[in-house]
Amino acid sequence: MDVTNPNNNRDNVEPTQHRPLETLIEQRKAKLAALRARGIDPFKNKFTPTETCAQARANYAEGRQVAVAGRITAHRDMGKSMFVDIRDQSGRIQLYAQKNVLGDDQFDLFRHLDLGDFIGAHGTMFSTKTGEISVRITSFVILAKALRPPPAKWYGLEDTELRYRQRYLDLMANPAVLELFLKRSQIVREIRNFLHERGFVEVETPVLQSIPGGAAAKPFVTHHHALNCDFYLRIALELPLKRLLVGGMDKVFEIGRVFRNEGISRKHSPEFTMLEAYQAYADYETMMELVQSMVCRVAEKVFGSLILEHKDSNGNVLKTIDLRPPWRRVRYKDLVRERAGSDWFDISPAERRARAIALGAEIGPEYEDFEVTHAVFEKLIEPTLIQPTFVTHALRELIPLAKTSPDDPTTVEVFECCINGQEIAPAYTEQNDPIEQRQRLEQQVGGERQKLDEDFLVALEHGMPPAGGMGMGIDRLCMMFLGTESIRDVILFPQLKPR
Repeated sequence: MDVTNPNNNRDNVEPTQHRPLETLIEQRKAKLAALRARGIDPFKNKFTPTETCAQARANYAEGRQVAVAGRITAHRDMGKSMFVDIRDQSGRIQLYAQKNVLGDDQFDLFRHLDLGDFIGAHGTMFSTKTGEISVRITSFVILAKALRPPPAKWYGLEDTELRYRQRYLDLMANPAVLELFLKRSQIVREIRNFLHERGFVEVETPVLQSIPGGAAAKPFVTHHHALNCDFYLRIALELPLKRLLVGGMDKVFEIGRVFRNEGISRKHSPEFTMLEAYQAYADYETMMELVQSMVCRVAEKVFGSLILEHKDSNGNVLKTIDLRPPWRRVRYKDLVRERAGSDWFDISPAERRARAIALGAEIGPEYEDFEVTHAVFEKLIEPTLIQPTFVTHALRELIPLAKTSPDDPTTVEVFECCINGQEIAPAYTEQNDPIEQRQRLEQQVGGERQKLDEDFLVALEHGMPPAGGMGMGIDRLCMMFLGTESIRDVILFPQLKPR
């Protein structure tokens, strides 16, 4: 058996299915006590690697001295020598320990290391007979003693709920998951770089708001004891950012957490990450160019291509997304007519409701007429929009913060950027007429005037420049880029019901 192949080391996985977890923990605690009895600090904080595991492998030179550190993920005892794999964020490297090099005491100590322990090692580079790049260690230090064994299925944690509840185990056991979240970080970084290069200023606005605005969503409520009043976790970033346009900041953006006390699904999380950007003297078409250029820039920088392939676990291509511009543009009403009938906007509301139900759209009894139409779009049309599509000129009632379309007063100057069968980024020409804005918001809140953000309306009365604005769901964008089917797979710690 080739000891240099990590796939041949699976029998070293802690057999938690055969030995109770409590027994394994007690054994490891006994080893910890033995180390301390020998005067060894098993949580040493004085070791500095010269490079990562991946750098050591990439810069291989026979006999080169290195210092590497990481978690032990596999080991093979050969009697008077041992091979172990260690892994850091960059990847893995094999270490080779010899009794005649380390001495009896240090080699005995090395042999009793457990899977999951962190060590640092000094040594020289060499290549095994099978070509495996390795480090022949001359000394080592224990950096952290793991008191619990790694997941029983070290080479791929499969319990989905456990993966979400204890994401650190998922990251330990599944290198592909770690790589996914490193890619997510790169995606967000490139978005920031793109916007900074375009002259946008990044800002931070309050998470706690006295009035939740900028979207139609149910907020989470909390109580501020010092002020003795209720506050809400924000449901959107929009209204504070528009206040900054009023104040003279012409290009602003924020990437922040948003909270909506609503359903959980494959595409929805109660806590998610939003990007919102606003630009003075722009409109929805300006935002269209911004979104298209930004997504293409991220694709090229992070993934090296504008063609994305979503694959199954066996590497079979399930879906291909072509991001090459220009992206398709189509009006909202035209798509609805294609799916629900060319006479859709000519028939009565009762006939629309009946037809929507017959088509298979989920229609609640409380739905207003425009909500019936939008349910047809969301349930029957949006999932089919796999390739990048700008759906423009949505119904006026859907977006009270956007300007009315001059050629069709029943619609507004907006687009929804749909990719991979879901909305990625809505954007619109911002409404800056304070009188019309007040009327539209009053219609949205009905008789509940306490939900009207008077401070925002007062800000508009001071004058806001014409502007374009857009919001982008970072999690959904990552789903599209990374080919995941659930939003939980791109959120490090998704919300779950406590056990």
